[in-house]
Amino acid sequence: MKAAQRVAINSRLRKESIWRLLAADNAPAILALLQTHLLDKERRVASSILHDRIGRDLDILRTRGCDLPQTAQVYLTQWLAAGFLERTFQQTASEEEYELSAAAVQAIRFIDGLTEKHTVATETRLAMVIQQLVLLAEQTESNPETRIQTLMKERQRIDAQIDAINAGKLETLDDERALERSREIIALADELASDFRQVRDEFQKLNRQLRESVMESDGGRGEVLEALFAGVDVIADSDAGRTFKAFWRLLTDPEQSAGFDVALEQVLSRDFAHQLERQEKRFLLQLTRLLLEQGAEVHEVLQNFARGLKQFVQSRDYQQQRRLSRLIKTAQRAALAAKDQIRANENIGHTLYLTSSKIDSLSRQVLHDPSLDMIEGGIPLAETAEISLEAVSELVAQSEIDFCRLQGHITQLLEKRSQISVAEVMEHYPAEQGLGSVVGYLAIGVRHGVRVDSTGDSTETVDWEGADGTPRSARIPRIYFVKESFNISHDGI
Repeated sequence: MKAAQRVAINSRLRKESIWRLLAADNAPAILALLQTHLLDKERRVASSILHDRIGRDLDILRTRGCDLPQTAQVYLTQWLAAGFLERTFQQTASEEEYELSAAAVQAIRFIDGLTEKHTVATETRLAMVIQQLVLLAEQTESNPETRIQTLMKERQRIDAQIDAINAGKLETLDDERALERSREIIALADELASDFRQVRDEFQKLNRQLRESVMESDGGRGEVLEALFAGVDVIADSDAGRTFKAFWRLLTDPEQSAGFDVALEQVLSRDFAHQLERQEKRFLLQLTRLLLEQGAEVHEVLQNFARGLKQFVQSRDYQQQRRLSRLIKTAQRAALAAKDQIRANENIGHTLYLTSSKIDSLSRQVLHDPSLDMIEGGIPLAETAEISLEAVSELVAQSEIDFCRLQGHITQLLEKRSQISVAEVMEHYPAEQGLGSVVGYLAIGVRHGVRVDSTGDSTETVDWEGADGTPRSARIPRIYFVKESFNISHDGI
């Protein structure tokens, strides 16, 4: 590639978020704040919490001489506009949340790579390259004899290792080499988790490109429209979609996941694992959950984009959008054709009425005072509901009540007393069936009890606890069970 082409590429890259972040005046402070609050610990933080944390760190940095005059809210707004941050609003969240963009993660990883003290050409990396190269050569070999010879050599090598172990010659990696491989795996897995942001960005670009293709396609239907009307999931069938589907299938495979978890547990139980830093151990322990969470999020984004694109096409909304796009392009072409014939300050004899919105000062906005909506005097307690005997009959017909148990309770109490009311029975035997027990006692009382008809003493209050644990009460007719007259069988009411 010639120097001129590289200059053009570098000029384009210089406008990207990652370059602008590294070249920012306060890049050391920006990178430190972003890494501390959105990478090292939590990957997504609520807006109010992040404002508070950034604000406290800004105060500390200012006392140490850093030129950071703006507030945390201003800086977060600037970083969001510059593409260093992404803002989302989850369905289960009470407020918007911030996370690092793919460009910001790349910039932080680049800076970390400059400060980490490790040899670039490690034995682990070389072994991984050799292993993958040998595997590629084996899997692309089309000669059956060659494949068989390779497998025979591999079997001989494995048999030799088994014989050596049986003979008491067991070779293991020393702690230094094992520790080196562990950290290489951690670095690779960390990059893999960060790649999900780039995958999500690729899907967003693809979704936008497909919608533009639908808008700009000529005729009744373009290629994208034909595929969508035929039921083809264009996003899932794209290169990025197929790649992610293969990765997601491998990640959610039960056998692969079980083997991964077992291997991870075994590695962390080895002696050399005690030399890992606490942050490295925590990353390994949370690796499976992290990959699944990030992958599930990208998978959901993929599904939403695919459904949204199909709905956009099947609802015929694209036709209105296409018409609007064509009108705008027609107006632009007309303006370009007229720019050389009509001066900017020339009167063309036409008055154009522009739409506008009312602009008002922010200081004139009045905040809502919640105290104005407060109810004076508090909320009065509701009166206890009254249950009529007619309602009891209807409830009995529609419910399954354990009358035998209720009759037994009444009989046991009447052995010690001459008479007892429904409320007194329920004081000794709480309602096991809730309202059903109350209805059952009333049903028994209607047929085998004595109702009090005096004006001032005709009702009583019973209390019970509902199935949801909420205490309830009701006024019922006062009915007494009398010992001399209460003698019923257990066959029913």
